[in-house]
Amino acid sequence: MYLRDLQQKLGGEVIGEVSAPLAGVGTIASADASQITFLANPKYRAELAATGAGAVIVGTRDRDAASIPRIVAANPYAYFARVAQLFNPLPTITPGIHPSAAIHASARVAQSAAIAEFVSIGAGADIGEGVSIGAGSVVGDGVAIGAHTRLNARVTVYARTIIGARCIVHSGVVIGADGFGFAADFSTDVSKAKAGNWVKIPQTGRVIIGDDVEIGANTTIDRGAIDDTVIGNDVKLDNQIQIGHNCKIGDHTIISGCVGIAGSATIGKHVMIGGAAGILGHLDICDGAVISAMTLVTKSITEAGTYTASMPLMKHDEWLKNAVHLRRLGAMADAIKGNKGNSK
Repeated sequence: MYLRDLQQKLGGEVIGEVSAPLAGVGTIASADASQITFLANPKYRAELAATGAGAVIVGTRDRDAASIPRIVAANPYAYFARVAQLFNPLPTITPGIHPSAAIHASARVAQSAAIAEFVSIGAGADIGEGVSIGAGSVVGDGVAIGAHTRLNARVTVYARTIIGARCIVHSGVVIGADGFGFAADFSTDVSKAKAGNWVKIPQTGRVIIGDDVEIGANTTIDRGAIDDTVIGNDVKLDNQIQIGHNCKIGDHTIISGCVGIAGSATIGKHVMIGGAAGILGHLDICDGAVISAMTLVTKSITEAGTYTASMPLMKHDEWLKNAVHLRRLGAMADAIKGNKGNSK
């Protein structure tokens, strides 16, 4: 595509034109004359002079930062993402059901759907138009999957789950497994411990997933204990995330890998959660909150902003000294209060 072709599809201001059609995207450092790159971070502005790219996408403030052909866009990173989609569309699906698939007689599968090898689809399931289900996936009884959603290989969707339209679910994802719900039928006081057991609480809710959701590999989303676990529209979940039962996640929220969210937490809209963060159960996180990587959230967040609770990187010896000081903060505070009292 030429720049004028991209402009016709995506808008923006074109300055100059490439001599030959572009064939893909690349980074400022590695792109060649057949590729278009982008500048979203000003710290890479100096590298534009040496780039081999055929064209560049820039923001309005960097309109004149390059001499090569360019597209000026309000959000160059988002524009680049859409250009990358044009050059790298999702693979087309071939409708049909593989002979090895096991589909219950009462399930409805749209004629435009693609069902791969060794897929199992349960009773009463409803598979929408253009849905693709990868090899070895299991779709339980009463599951509904919206139009043009794609399940990659080895996805497991438990009974009664609802998945919206245009979702992407990567391999190893488990949706709708039982939440971690047990009642103690014995004393929790160790000094009074006696025979007993943990009583399983039946998990009778569902998982409901909105439209345009992407779920990364090996992520798990538990069904509700009584109420439903709900994932809103345009939510993006990275790999290896655990979402507990009864959680609610608002529209357009994005969560990085290895995050753990305990049961009954409510996450608002447009929330960003960094990798390996932990969120305790029954907390509320308001719209627009940003949680840094490795942060443990122990209380509700009621005001939008960035929240961090992890210690920055330091040498191990320095970390040990600081850890000792942290352990002594309580005693130091008591000592300071005592000294103030004596001074009076």
